[in-house]
Amino acid sequence: MSPSTTGTVSPARPAEVVADPQRPTRSRSRLMAAKAPARPSAVAAFHSVSAATTVLLALVGIGAMIHEPVLIPPLAASAALVHSAPTLPLAQPRGVVIGHMVGAAVGYAALATAGSSAWTAAVAAGLTLALLTVARTPHSPAVATAVVTVLQTPAPARFVPLLLGSTLLLVLTGYAGSRIRRKAPRYPAYWW
Repeated sequence: MSPSTTGTVSPARPAEVVADPQRPTRSRSRLMAAKAPARPSAVAAFHSVSAATTVLLALVGIGAMIHEPVLIPPLAASAALVHSAPTLPLAQPRGVVIGHMVGAAVGYAALATAGSSAWTAAVAAGLTLALLTVARTPHSPAVATAVVTVLQTPAPARFVPLLLGSTLLLVLTGYAGSRIRRKAPRYPAYWW
């Protein structure tokens, strides 16, 4: 192996160090260390998907019984986080419950201040994200709750209790689901 390929100074170019293509540089090794998560086992995947689908079907059933739409897109995203990534900070009860309540509150405040528009929804989403970040309560679907609140203008007296009940149901099914399968990661990683 010649000196120019070993990472040493080349006699032809004394001031330059030639990198060894076989030896990863510091930034390249960081990129190489970041990998996609391991594929879950078939049993774990089935467990996660069936638990999330079951709780979403329960929300649809509750909505049908009370003649109110209970399933909204942000809750489907929350169910996916709780049941397929239960150890992430985004999936913890604090983020799920408080996050959606903050998203709804910001959405209603923005709605009262500026009315229903896509511009207002975008500002409400940004404000929700800021508040959740400051409160150390990360939950990205809650940002979408602010958008839904501004664009769909649901009656707060009906929407907020249904949203609160739905988030509590998501958390409780996550808790129960993690105890059904012995090898499943325990949910929640923390309550508050």
